[in-house]
Formats: sequence, structure tokens, C-alpha cells
Amino acid sequence: MRTCAAASWRPAPACPPRARSVVVVRANSGGWLSSNGGGASPAGGGATPPHHLGASAATSTYAAPEVHSVDLLTNAPVVSNGKQACSAGTRGWEQKSDLYLLRSDGHSCIRETVHPSGALQFAHPSSQQHLLVWKQRAKRVMVLKKLGDELLPEFCEVLQHLGAELGISAVVEPADFKLLSERGVCPPYVDTYAPEDLPHLHRYVDFVVCLGGDGLLLHAASLFGSALPPVISFKLGSLGFLTAHGFFDFRRHLDDVVSGCSELETCSVWDSVEGTSKQGVRITLRMRLHCELWRDGRCVEQHEVLNEVVLSRGANPYLSNIEVFESGQLITKVQADGVMLATPTGSTAYNVAAGGSMVHPGVPAILFTPICPHSLNFRPVVLPDYVDLELRIADGARCGAVVTFDGRFSHEMQPGESVKVRMSPNPVPTINSEDGTMDWFGAIQRCFQWSERVEQRPMTHVLQQAAPEPAPLQKQPAPLQS
Repeated sequence: MRTCAAASWRPAPACPPRARSVVVVRANSGGWLSSNGGGASPAGGGATPPHHLGASAATSTYAAPEVHSVDLLTNAPVVSNGKQACSAGTRGWEQKSDLYLLRSDGHSCIRETVHPSGALQFAHPSSQQHLLVWKQRAKRVMVLKKLGDELLPEFCEVLQHLGAELGISAVVEPADFKLLSERGVCPPYVDTYAPEDLPHLHRYVDFVVCLGGDGLLLHAASLFGSALPPVISFKLGSLGFLTAHGFFDFRRHLDDVVSGCSELETCSVWDSVEGTSKQGVRITLRMRLHCELWRDGRCVEQHEVLNEVVLSRGANPYLSNIEVFESGQLITKVQADGVMLATPTGSTAYNVAAGGSMVHPGVPAILFTPICPHSLNFRPVVLPDYVDLELRIADGARCGAVVTFDGRFSHEMQPGESVKVRMSPNPVPTINSEDGTMDWFGAIQRCFQWSERVEQRPMTHVLQQAAPEPAPLQKQPAPLQS
């Protein structure tokens, strides 16, 4: 067996002694050469004198020993007179082995860049920008609004623009279709669907228009299940963290979605007829979590969540006792009010209120955040998106727990039951106003006043404030007349 050292390897003491081999090198003004006439050691040319001889050794006045030898067993250079000399570097060594560096997400495999020198380099970022480009013009759009008739005027304006001006059919929910019919404002290009049509609705709707707040986007995600079309949301709610478009300019935004308004600098799609680059619209693919509720060794229910899945003690007076597994291996036990697993989109919802980090929706990650842990050293962590997690109520737990999916669906859980969570292959595609990054920074600044404070004044102002004011000139009394 060989032991590994930082600069060299040598046989273990149990190995029999080997014959000593030496490599003879010669130092001259042109570099360090091997005895068989090899090239200079330092890249870029020029001599590299021994580092322990000081900076003056780089000058022409340095008198190098004529002959050096290197003991390959001890890596100790020696000169002809037996004294130790400078290291000979890597002269005579064989180059290291070639290698591949592969990246896998569990579904596909690509290579990263490996240079001939062996240096490793990312071939590209792990997440990229996305551009939505229609092969054919959009034909049918679903328009959703929040409950009530508060937004009925805006609702009718959008329907009229889509149907009368753009020539696109519109689909509305049955309750909204009934409301329009009762008001006598249901034009022929507006239609609805039957409840049994919901599983197939995604086959006929090109994109979705949401008039409301963040809750309406969650409603749209639950309406279409795993196959949600692209969504454009307008700020007509109370907070609107996920609604990047202002309604005052809704006509331009809808025209941009239908006709396209931008293209990627490094990638383009060409029209086969006109031979020109086709325009598209930037979108963000928001990751969802696939959750399975397991009871008695079988999966009894499945959900796909956009924000978070939460296990909490509910109304029980005792702490939750939750075991956390990753790929079947126990990684921690949670004794707290609860624990949540959140997506980057959900990082600015319940997660940030519980002390978790805010994460850009383009970052492929799953956030693990304890809720009021009974420990001073239990901090939230950010995990890669390929983890396969299981949250299990411990057999010895004093009470059960309540699992909640996106704050909408809740179930009681008993000791021994678990929730398995992994990344869903079905994202929520949201249409950007500018791009994913600028929309996100705009949202955290608008909704959270992120990084806002009174700006520090320049030092010149401070010095002016600190400088004493000059004393006012006193009027001299007039001289007395004699």
C-alpha cells in the first residue's frame, strides 16, 4: 500500500527497500534542464532559481551549481558535493491521467469542460434564461379574476381586447361566465367549460391571464394540475409579489405575449417561411415540489405545491418530533413547532417569515426551514434540487402533526406516517415583465422595502455641519466729535 503526501508519494514502511533512482538536472541562465536535454521548467521561459536564495538569485550574477541530482524516493535534491540543493520541480514527471466530468440531473447527462491541462470549468450555468416562442399564433386564452365583481370592469376590458382586437377566443370560469351572462355583457368570443373538462383543459388553452394577486396564481396552478400553461399576472391584489405587470399598460403586455417582443442573444428560432428570427417573450420556470402522503406503507395522496409543504404540531400542546431522511438515510430529527420545505418561489412567503433565506426563483434549490425549533443551533439550510426527502412522524412522538400543502389542503398525520418530497418535473411558467432577475428585485423592493434606509450623507456635508460658524462682525462705534 502507498501513502499519499502533499508533494510526493513513497512506499509504506512495510514495503521492501527499493533501489534509489536519481534524475540529473543542470541549472543555467536559460532554465532548469534535465540531463537528457529536456526543456526549461518554468512556463513562459527564463530561469527559475531556488526560492530560498532570495530575489537576487534572478539576476545574471547568480552562480548556480553546475550539477544537481534528485532522489525520487525522498524528493530531496542534492548537488555533486553531497549538499542539499533546490527542488527540481516536475522535470521528468509523466502528465496526470485524462478524465471526464459529467453532470447529471437524474434524467439526462452532459459533460463539463476539462482543459488539456486538467483544469475544470463549468460548460454553462446550471440554470438558464427561457424564451417562449409560438410556433403558431395563440388561439385561446383563459382569463381568471379574483372572487367577487370588484374587478368586473377590468375583466371585461381584457376580454374585449383579446376577442375583438386580437381575434383570440377567451375561456372563463363557470361562475364568471354566469356573472357576465346575468349582466348581459357576454360576447360570442367568450366561452366556459364543464367540470369534467378540467383534466383536458391544458390541451386547448395557450396561456392564462390572471387579474388579482398571488393567491390567484396558486388557484391557476391547482386548476390545471401538473400541466399549467404560461401565466401572465397583473397587479390587482393587495401584495402582488408574483404579479410583475401593471394593469395600466395591459394592452401592450398582451400584445407582446401574442406577437413576441424579444429574443435571446445567444439563441434564436428562425421562421422557415420568412427566414427571419422569431420573437418571443421571457418566462421564468418556477419549480414545484411533488409531495406524497404515505400511510401504512402506501401512497394515499399526492400534491404539487408552488410555495411550501409544512408539517406542524397544529393545536397539539407538545413539540413535533419529526425524522428527516434523504435518500433513505436519517439526516436529523426536528423537535420544534414544525418544519417546512419551500421552493425558491415560496422562499418569500411563509419561509421568510420563519427566518429562512430569500432565494431567486431561478436557483435550483429546496429550502429546509425549521419553525420555532427548541434549539439554539438549528439554522435553516438550502439544499440542491435533486435531494429526495422524507419527513416522518417519529414512532415515539407524543402527538401527531398536521401537514399543509400551499396553505390550501391540510391532513392529520399520526406517528409512523410520512410525507415524501422531491422536485416536480412540472414547473409553473410565469411570463416576465422585464426579465426574471429584474422582476424579482423589483418585487422584494416594492413589497418588502428590501435594503431601503436613509442614505448616508457625504463627508463634505458632515464637515460643513461640524465647522464653527464665523462670529458676526460687530459694528464699530462712531468716533466722538470734538
